[in-house]
Amino acid sequence: MTNNREFDVIVWGATGFTGRLAAEYLNARHPAGGNVRWAMAGRNAGKLGEVAEAIGAGAIPLVTADADDLKSLGEMARRTKAIITTVGPYQKYGAPLVEACVAAGTDYVDLSGEPPFMRRMIDQYSEQARETGARIVHSCGFDSIPFDLGVLYVQELAKEQWGAPAREVNGRVMAVKGGASGGTIASALATIENIGDPFVRRTMRDIYSLAPDDDAKRPRQPDMNTPHYDRDAKKWVAPFVMAAINARNVHRSNMLMDYAYGEDFRYSEMMAAPNAPAAFAITGGMGAGAGALLFPPSRALLKNTVLPKPGDGPSERQRETGFYKILFVAKNDDGETVNAIVKGDRDPGYGSTSKMIAEAALCLALDVSREETPGGVWTAAAAMGEKLIARLEEHAGLTFEPA
Repeated sequence: MTNNREFDVIVWGATGFTGRLAAEYLNARHPAGGNVRWAMAGRNAGKLGEVAEAIGAGAIPLVTADADDLKSLGEMARRTKAIITTVGPYQKYGAPLVEACVAAGTDYVDLSGEPPFMRRMIDQYSEQARETGARIVHSCGFDSIPFDLGVLYVQELAKEQWGAPAREVNGRVMAVKGGASGGTIASALATIENIGDPFVRRTMRDIYSLAPDDDAKRPRQPDMNTPHYDRDAKKWVAPFVMAAINARNVHRSNMLMDYAYGEDFRYSEMMAAPNAPAAFAITGGMGAGAGALLFPPSRALLKNTVLPKPGDGPSERQRETGFYKILFVAKNDDGETVNAIVKGDRDPGYGSTSKMIAEAALCLALDVSREETPGGVWTAAAAMGEKLIARLEEHAGLTFEPA
């Protein structure tokens, strides 16, 4: 088993922007020689050493592994309890590491916002991961931890209040400062560029695509694309760009937890706007942007001129002055509501994401036994739940509170 491994956690992709932030965070929390044994990994030993020195982690062990070298990935996976990977787009680079971790019985966390990749990993590796004990957990950044855990949290409040979970939960991004990461953009582009693939189209069309269950009810889900005035949030709301990913993960969590929210559960996720014109402008802008990205010539132009590149990111000041606030409204059949707020104290795409993925890996490696969560392809809420909430509140600058 993994108890005898050399390391608790390895950060693979530590020379990239987000991987470096995760390593910097781990080094501040767990410097060399402490109780947590961790290492930095990448394909270029020289670059790794430079990054380690630059972030003050010169005494942290370095591991060389390449996405194109399955042997090196297998050797890396066998040395550690858990691996953090920030090497995306995962549709291009993710599968070999998942394969290596599953074979080695090693836990794995990533930042994937790519439902087609995630569904392929579910189909290909769920059974083998159950056999080896590997816990594969996708979407351990801003998509989808605050939303997946926010729904779990407000449902616990609902059960305390009503003795039963809410039939419906609405997530509303009330405030956010900080842009999307280059890696997130690259992930979205990888999905868009493959939209001609029938499998990709089916996955993106079906809100339940990450929760395959032929026997389950499949209630019609709320419209998340039409701007409207939301009486619960007391705001106009518009489509939220990450809802397509987060909602799929929330429904997968519900399935994995034996429908703890109910088989008739409905989930909606949108973002608040200052007024009606702003809500319609956001909706129109998103539609125009999606159309431009679907058309290859305009997509190429945007990639080369406007969109951030993988590895690009905001300054330290921008990361530290960023934040987000998400309202969750749980509703029962009588129209009563229970509300919760989830807040993050850094920009969502980098500052907060790097802390969330680090704590998710530590939570799997150190806090969650295989009796609690056996091997398989999981979500953060289903695999780690309240233990991860506690870690995020104590160390990562997130707060979960009734509203």
